[in-house]
Amino acid sequence: MTVRLYQFAISHYSEKVRWALDYKGIRYQPVNLLPGQHIKTIRALTGKASSVPVLDHDGEIIQGSSAILDYLDEAFPEHPLTPADPASREQALAWEKRLDDEVGPAIRCWAYHYLLQRPKLVVPMLAAGTPFYNRILLSLAFSRVDEIMRDWMKINQKTADASQQVLEALLSELADLYRQQPYLAGDCFSRADLTAGALLAPLFQPPQYPVPWPKRQRLLPAMRTWLDQWQAQIEPLENLYRTHRGR
Repeated sequence: MTVRLYQFAISHYSEKVRWALDYKGIRYQPVNLLPGQHIKTIRALTGKASSVPVLDHDGEIIQGSSAILDYLDEAFPEHPLTPADPASREQALAWEKRLDDEVGPAIRCWAYHYLLQRPKLVVPMLAAGTPFYNRILLSLAFSRVDEIMRDWMKINQKTADASQQVLEALLSELADLYRQQPYLAGDCFSRADLTAGALLAPLFQPPQYPVPWPKRQRLLPAMRTWLDQWQAQIEPLENLYRTHRGR
């Protein structure tokens, strides 16, 4: 059996799938791609959009983190991530979709708005897991990389501020829920909790994440201040990640 995960190491949606694979004990080969250069590779695999992550299981190609989790629960039913109880299943899938649709884009916009202002921090993260010369190429072309990423993801101060508000609302809601109950759906860990922990992981920089996290003191003051202010709401997610991520 061959399982390959085509990914950006920095991608929190890719972390969602890495976590699911590790949780189920599935050995896989990560294929780290460089943003931009990935398009040809992914389109050759899928014949469709160029988004990652993409899973290749013995020639079976699945694109998108949610679809991959569906597939993994069907193909590898041990340690299920989708609750069997219909009500809990519906709740878990609803949470996953909401987090995918709201948290994922918000944290990406907010974080990149500030990190792109620190090329020496973000270039090693974008190129993580790829050949060393990609860091050089990204550094040399960084002004163009910055322009493309901001245009593609509609990143600017206004959208970063709006994204911060989305994060604050959801962090508050999640922190309140996790203080009252151990899981978001039913009485066991599910894809809802995994999605929350994976997509918000950049806020607490876990060591399992395969990128060189920047030291807190090197972040822009606006990032440091906000992270400090919201540490109490971030902590329940960090605890969830630490408890269930394993490796």
